[in-house]
Amino acid sequence: MKTMLYLASQSPRRRQLLGQIGLQPELLLPGAEEDAEAIEAVLPGELPQDYVQRVTALKLDAAVARHARRGLAPGAILCSDTTVALGAQILGKPENAQDAARMLALLSGQEHEVLTAVALQHGAQRQAALSRSRVRFAPLSAAQIAAYVATGEPLGKAGAYGIQGAVAQYVQNIDGSYSGIMGLPLFETAQLLRQVGLLQP
Repeated sequence: MKTMLYLASQSPRRRQLLGQIGLQPELLLPGAEEDAEAIEAVLPGELPQDYVQRVTALKLDAAVARHARRGLAPGAILCSDTTVALGAQILGKPENAQDAARMLALLSGQEHEVLTAVALQHGAQRQAALSRSRVRFAPLSAAQIAAYVATGEPLGKAGAYGIQGAVAQYVQNIDGSYSGIMGLPLFETAQLLRQVGLLQP
């Protein structure tokens, strides 16, 4: 019998990306009783790479417990988390439109790093991978930032932007994984899924 895949993510983009490689996962989303935001709190002095891997591992711990609590059919559980880093500074999801504008002003004319960690639990076995990409934005005027923020797209996204959206007109260069910048690096994810038999070798 084929292994079931659970995706513990509220991101429609991650589900869409898995669909690109022929997978239709069951969503395993947190209930109202879970404090998902607390998991994403940054520790003092934490580096972006350490942060994104720690948060992904915590999200997977929570998803494994949720799966057991709900008595669901056995399967592999996939988690992922993305953060945007400007040097050692972590740019998470903006709190509001003003915070989104602040982040975009920081990224304007700069190269930044997008880190996406992936973790997969199958039985007692856990595997993880990290994707690192670099993105350079053209200089953005205050009017361009305001117009983009007004679309609502930056809210709920690390670094206050979605690479697949309107901001693409300001992206000068990408070095790395486009799907990783979207939120699920398909190359690394496929490698993990092959190890548990969810994709053909």
